[in-house]
Amino acid sequence: MRAVIPFPDISPEILSFQLFGMEFALRWYAMAYLVGILLGYLLARAALGRARLWPAASAPMRREQLDDLLTWLILGVIIGGRLGFVLFYQPAYYLSHPAEILQVWQGGMAFHGGFLGVCVAALIFCRRNAIPLGQTADMLALATPPGLMLGRLANFINAELWGRPSDAPWAVVFPGAAAQSCPGVEGLCARHPSQLYEAGLEGLLLGLLLIVLAFGTRTLRSPWRLTGIFVAGYGLARFTVEFFRLADAQFITPGNPHGHVLRLTETLGLTMGQLLSLPMVIIGLALVALSFRTRAPA
Repeated sequence: MRAVIPFPDISPEILSFQLFGMEFALRWYAMAYLVGILLGYLLARAALGRARLWPAASAPMRREQLDDLLTWLILGVIIGGRLGFVLFYQPAYYLSHPAEILQVWQGGMAFHGGFLGVCVAALIFCRRNAIPLGQTADMLALATPPGLMLGRLANFINAELWGRPSDAPWAVVFPGAAAQSCPGVEGLCARHPSQLYEAGLEGLLLGLLLIVLAFGTRTLRSPWRLTGIFVAGYGLARFTVEFFRLADAQFITPGNPHGHVLRLTETLGLTMGQLLSLPMVIIGLALVALSFRTRAPA
């Protein structure tokens, strides 16, 4: 008898109620976004309140400007995350069902799309307000991991984005016919809890590293360095977890059970998540190198 962990009995809904004949529900996924944004905002505000951390002992923006930037970032996350999912993962489906692109409440958000959306929003905001882009990017890098961690925990509670079949002692038996569809596995199918792997690497570990570097060292005095560490760290973490995470269903075929979009051999290849993460590692390392060549004001 294999040692596996049954999926915890946690409802995706925190609470639900009826109002004017309509049912409203507060879900863990929505709560993860709200709390993640709040924690990120508090981290950014704490960094802005310590002028000595920044080049020339001057914070890149005022707290009122941070409040305005928050609105831009929320729009960037939602629009970019949704369009990223549509374009990267299911373009053919949404080309046939364009009205469903706006139905974000049905699920379907991509981190890489949300990341690009945040980059565009921050770039426009900084140019409109004459704010240093590099220092703003460093502040946003510091603020992002809490949201990543909570979002992956919400994925686990929703029993979605689970990993590949596994006989590890910590493998989890996820509910649902799709999760239990494991060719060659007899009885209950246990899978890697890849959502928890991502929460630990992308959120907790990377977040703690950035906090120590930002508040305990002079890293923020070198624009783009913290950003580079975050981008490369996320890309490396996501690339690694993809070896344990099940690829999206549209990429999986009987002859391609791991869902590789770039196949090197019959068993080796890269998933869409890995293809999107490799450029992040390269760009992140380039930003770190650039930060060492750029002399910040004393």
